[in-house]
Amino acid sequence: MRIWSVHPKYLDTKGLVALWRETLLAQYVLDGRTKGYKNHPQLIRFKALEFPSEGINQYLTEVYLEAEKRGYKFDRNKINWEFTPVQIHVTKGQIIYEMEHLLKKLQVRDLKKYEEMNQLNTIETHPMFTQIDGEIEAWEIV
Repeated sequence: MRIWSVHPKYLDTKGLVALWRETLLAQYVLDGRTKGYKNHPQLIRFKALEFPSEGINQYLTEVYLEAEKRGYKFDRNKINWEFTPVQIHVTKGQIIYEMEHLLKKLQVRDLKKYEEMNQLNTIETHPMFTQIDGEIEAWEIV
């Protein structure tokens, strides 16, 4: 499971579809609707929220909107749209780590997207994340 801190617009088709699927799994975990993945490190930052379910629905919203921009038909009914927006801090080191990880995937899966991403000077985060100084997050499995 990978719940990216970088903006979903950077993901290729396979990456965006996988993110949708994996974040729906995270939603199930945080809602208590499954027994697996309860202690997955990618969920730590959502579990720290006052209302983790609302946070994951906020996250899913942006993934859905990116899919919609690309003409994909993700099921909007999978999201509870009644959430109070929150901001979560993410470190600069984490963003750099994720972008390097994504570039390795794109180099294999989508060379055109890789070339496009390799030219970026700045990296946007998913809108619910605010970038702060720091190394790779403690919850990341390197």
